[in-house]
This record gives sequence, structure tokens and C-alpha cells, in this order.
Amino acid sequence: MSDYSTTLTKVNDNYFPMIERQLTGNGIKMDEYAKSCVLNAISSINGALDAKGISWNDDQLDKSNITQILLQTASLKLNAAASPREVYFQVRNTKVKVGGQDVWKKSIEMGIEGDGNDAILARFGRDVKKVGQFWLVREGDDFTYPQYTGFDVVPPTWIPKGKGDVVKIVYPIMKKDGTVEFHIAERDDVARNLIAHMNNNMMNETFGVCADRFKATADQRKQIAAKKSEILQKAKSLGLGALDDPELQQYISPAWTEPQSRESMIIRKMRNNVVKKIPKDFGNALVELSYTEATDESYVEVQREIAEHANSEPIDISPPSGQYAEENELPNEHEQQEEQREMEFGDEGSSDGDGPGF
Repeated sequence: MSDYSTTLTKVNDNYFPMIERQLTGNGIKMDEYAKSCVLNAISSINGALDAKGISWNDDQLDKSNITQILLQTASLKLNAAASPREVYFQVRNTKVKVGGQDVWKKSIEMGIEGDGNDAILARFGRDVKKVGQFWLVREGDDFTYPQYTGFDVVPPTWIPKGKGDVVKIVYPIMKKDGTVEFHIAERDDVARNLIAHMNNNMMNETFGVCADRFKATADQRKQIAAKKSEILQKAKSLGLGALDDPELQQYISPAWTEPQSRESMIIRKMRNNVVKKIPKDFGNALVELSYTEATDESYVEVQREIAEHANSEPIDISPPSGQYAEENELPNEHEQQEEQREMEFGDEGSSDGDGPGF
């Protein structure tokens, strides 16, 4: 057996019991499809690491969030091997606290593709019986909007001509009572997604005010915030025209700006804007939290800010004289070590450097 397959087997053997234990503890049965989703996720993560020349045992890899990502994948049943794929993984540079100091490490980040959101809607949509094939309405097509009178709906009409950019996406949704709803996303609304993307890309930007935003003074932070606001206001005024602005392109990822991928990105964002606003009933708090963590950009931003500024100021939590903490308030150190321990996946005693670096 190759070192490659041995490493993946050890990764599976380490993560699977934890994922299944946490799902079972939250009242969720891990069926065969959920197990398949976890397997495919691990293989996809391995591919992302391999593309960056990083092994599972690499010191620069932060493994603290991998369990949470696999838990999200299993609870939402997102398949990285589906075609079109439902979820993807990428490696990002993140700053973490190690021994009280900030250290840059590589971490895994999960993203849900358009078809993943469709799968979530079909599985967890409130009173949703069927998610119809979405309509790609182009500039040259004949399209009329639906009309609503009380509970009566006159359906939209669409005559495809196949010319021009996609300007609308329509999702026909059949409810369990037999009624059909039509949810529409507009191309112009994607500008809000673009601004959020730019804001995220400028998170560590200092605009030459200082070398490191974490060491910026109060006045420097104000200057950085003012410059960031100025850039975002310009992007807001331009809408999707910001994609062609040379000054703004440096804050926009190539997937947005390159001609071969721009239209696919806009279509994906339109699809996401439709699906995310349709009510869902997850029936389980863990599944709902997994969905929020995976899709809510504001939630992720808040959690990132908390992580960056955590433990930045010492807080005295000693109880007043004569008072002691109850025994059950103290953390179970063994349990914390069990869940947060660093995993080693290489073969014991193997240091000859053979194999693909795992």
C-alpha cells in the first residue's frame, strides 16, 4: 500500500469517529450518503493541500477548523464529488494565536457552490416539494414578471432567444400544497455581493498608512477606514461597472474580473441570492448552525474579528475572596484535549521521505 493511500486512510480513521460522535450527540444519524460526503470532502481537501505542496502533518497547517468543516459537510450533506460540484475547499493564509503571539498559518476554507445551495433548498426548504430547473433570462429574451392578486398568481412567461448577458434568474418552486412560487434575482443586485467581496479582500489593507493594521494607532485606523469607505462608495456608484475600473480591480479577485469566468461568477451569485432568501426548516440546531456558518458572510466576519482580537487584553476573572468556582463550572481538560488534539497522520517511524510528501 502506498504512503498516499495510507495517509488518507489514517485521516479518515481519525476524523470519522469524531464526526459521527458529534452528529449522534446532536440527534442526527449519519447515513451512508453523509459518510460518502465526508469521504469526498477529505479527498477534496487533500487535493487542495497537495496543490499548495502542504501535507496533513505540515507544521504550517492549522487543523483546528477541519473537524468543523467536515461536520458542516456531513450535516448539510454536501458532495464535493457531485457534478456540478456542491462544495469546494481552498487554502488560505490566516493569523492565529500561538503562545500569545500572532503566527501566519495555512487553513482550509469551505465554500458552497450554486448547486450546493440548490441541494440544501431541495432537502431543507420549508414546505418545498420540488425545486424546478432555474431559468437563465438573457437581455434579448421576452420575459414578463408574475402578477399577484391575493393568493392568486399569474405565472411569469419566458421566451428564450439566446442573446445577450443573463439579466435575471428565476426559480420555480413547487410547494407541498401544490402551489408554485417564482423567485427572481436581478443582475444589478449582484453589485452588493461584489462590494462585500471587496470589503473582505481589503480586510488587511492599510493603503500605505502603516505597515501592519494590527499595530495601527487610533488615528491611523481612522485614515484606513476613511480610505476603505471611499473605495467602497465608488464601487457602489459604479455597480458591476466596478469590475472594469483599473483602480478597483486590485481589490477584486480574478474570478470576478477575468472575461472567461466573470459571467459564471455573476450567474452563481444571482442563483445564491435567490436560494438563500427562501425559508428553510432544518429541524435541528446543529444543522441550522452549520448552514449559518457556511453561508452567512456577516456571521463569518464577526467570528473572524473575534478570533483576531481574542485575548488582546487581560481580564481578571478571579472570584472574590472567600468564593470559589463550582466544580461543574471548570472545563474538562481531558475532553478539550481529546477534541482539540493535534493529529499526526504519517507512518510511525517513517522519515525516509518516500511517497508524495504525506
